[in-house]
Amino acid sequence: MEELSFEESLEQLEEIVNKLESGDVPLDDAIDEFTKAMNLVKVCNAKLNNAEEAIAKIVQDNGDIVDFNLNE
Repeated sequence: MEELSFEESLEQLEEIVNKLESGDVPLDDAIDEFTKAMNLVKVCNAKLNNAEEAIAKIVQDNGDIVDFNLNE
């Protein structure tokens, strides 16, 4: 299975939320959709955490990677 981008995952999550909010989903289908949504939330959260870690690092002139600190 191809890994979805953050944007694709978020779009699918929004579709599931809209479907569940409509109230026209049988209980078994709602449980399946909720499970899919929770998996998408995990994927999105992992991607955001990875992006945050990458942004929190800077490369110095000598090529060293260091933590970025606004207080310095």
